Amino acid sequence: MSYHDPVLLTECLEGLRIDPTGSYVDVTFGGGGHSKAILDQLTTGTLYAFDQDPDAKNNLPDHPNLVFIAANFRYIKNHLRLHGAKKVDGILADLGVSSHQFDEGSRGFSIRFDGPLDMRMNPAIGISVEEVLTTYEEQELYDLFRKHTDLKSLKPLVHALLLARVQAPLKTTAELRELCEPLAPRGGWHKYIAQVFQGLRMEVNKELEVLEDLLNGCIDVLTPGGRLVVMSYHSLEDRMVKNFIKEGKATGQTESDFFGVKRLPFKAITRKPVVATAEENAKNPRATSAKLRIAERSEHEWNRDE
Repeated sequence: MSYHDPVLLTECLEGLRIDPTGSYVDVTFGGGGHSKAILDQLTTGTLYAFDQDPDAKNNLPDHPNLVFIAANFRYIKNHLRLHGAKKVDGILADLGVSSHQFDEGSRGFSIRFDGPLDMRMNPAIGISVEEVLTTYEEQELYDLFRKHTDLKSLKPLVHALLLARVQAPLKTTAELRELCEPLAPRGGWHKYIAQVFQGLRMEVNKELEVLEDLLNGCIDVLTPGGRLVVMSYHSLEDRMVKNFIKEGKATGQTESDFFGVKRLPFKAITRKPVVATAEENAKNPRATSAKLRIAERSEHEWNRDE
């Protein structure tokens, strides 16, 4: 199996509307599938590729048009300026976890393979899931799962996690799965466990906060007419992207000045999210949950409300 099969590759490239002499950013290099396809279309242009995962460096092609930035894309504006790029013509974000990260049990992302309870995209930064489950107070655990999951009944889960802390602190993904099994609704075991893992992963990586910072950074980084192409894999992220494109803020609250002029930095190119075909879903199961949204940086971002 490859490191990570690029999802909606053709649609992403069409969305970026690549100029062979332009400057582009892939904020989630991963296995390099999208990046390599962008590089194939460049002549004198430049691709800036971000990835904080140390494993991603193993996939770097030897290409003169590629600038690799081993960092979180949260501070995209600062990192690009350090490399002499104030404006770019397109930004691609393939959010979530790569196939490689899910398949590598030692990273702790997978519910299929046993491994340490880590789940950090960059194992050298922040606290692990094990530390979260060891140190978070009861209310913090409730808040974590309310924010990052669609789980309805949280009391049994939180109480089980707190009890485990006293009896035998959880250290592996197998132990977490075993704890969750009797709590899952009948017939919904896999979805329940996946939600628990998702909530914990999103917490340690601060994924929603990082996404909001990225989107805000794109306002300053993209040249007028430049394209923003974002692929998300669950409703929380997709809602933020949709709100940002439509209202200028991930929270959905449009900024207006005293005269009622709204700040709308982007205009939607896709009114509804683009999804994978049945053929692609059959070849790459990860594509089934992907939602792709494309927007263009506005020439004039302040627009009077008629």
